[in-house]
Amino acid sequence: MMQRMFMGWVIFRTMWTLPTTMVGLGMGLACTPFGARWQVRRGVVEFYGGAVGWLLEKATLLEGGALAITFGDCILGRSAAALDVARDHEHVHVRQARRWGLFFIPAYLAASGWMYFRGRDAYRDNPFEREAYGD
Repeated sequence: MMQRMFMGWVIFRTMWTLPTTMVGLGMGLACTPFGARWQVRRGVVEFYGGAVGWLLEKATLLEGGALAITFGDCILGRSAAALDVARDHEHVHVRQARRWGLFFIPAYLAASGWMYFRGRDAYRDNPFEREAYGD
């Protein structure tokens, strides 16, 4: 009985985060022909290197790029070493995505916009990032 309840919860959680996870899986899979690799760590799919590394370095709004980024149950990292450094931080975002489900990306972007329009740093002052950094 308990095992059935647990499996039901896992299925619900997976479906709740699926729209956000699909963004990361789509990006990661699209980058695999261009050198990206993947692995599963702590129950989360991680893509790294190749075109993923290039995108995180060149195609983000952060100065100098991002070390890693999370979409639901999927983390994209510049390299395997970058994932080792950022994994704990990114897993906070995994938990946030599981809490917020399909609303995670809009909520994250709205929080960044709110900080920006209040004259604060859209990244560092974002409540999602503050939680991930342990502030």
